[in-house]
Amino acid sequence: MSRTFVEIEGDRGQVSRYRKHVNGKGLVAVGAEVDPSAYVHPTSYVESGARVAQNVWIGQGSWIEQGALVGAGTVIGAHVHVGEESRIGLGAKVGSHSRIGAKSTIADHAHVENDSTLASGTLVRADGSRGYARAA
Repeated sequence: MSRTFVEIEGDRGQVSRYRKHVNGKGLVAVGAEVDPSAYVHPTSYVESGARVAQNVWIGQGSWIEQGALVGAGTVIGAHVHVGEESRIGLGAKVGSHSRIGAKSTIADHAHVENDSTLASGTLVRADGSRGYARAA
């Protein structure tokens, strides 16, 4: 069986290869791991190195960057940008039109409201409070 890939040239001239995800038909880069039970909207992208667990829902126009981890049962709204190496915990919810900065962490079962912008390195706890991860 042959696979069909879509090649997209980025703004720096780099060409990336994507395949359509089996559930939702969103574009998943070669090197990304997306569970077959996850839903990836047809207008959404998952970049290489990202990992998306089972029963995740990724809404319209969302973008999951390299190295991001999305935990099982998470709901990501429409037009959400999840930055590089961010971690979104189990059962978390990220509201539409939100921006999650690189290396941010959203705890298990935490909620990020619609239209939120989180700076790089932000930590969102299950109670909704925010802080910053300490550098190692």
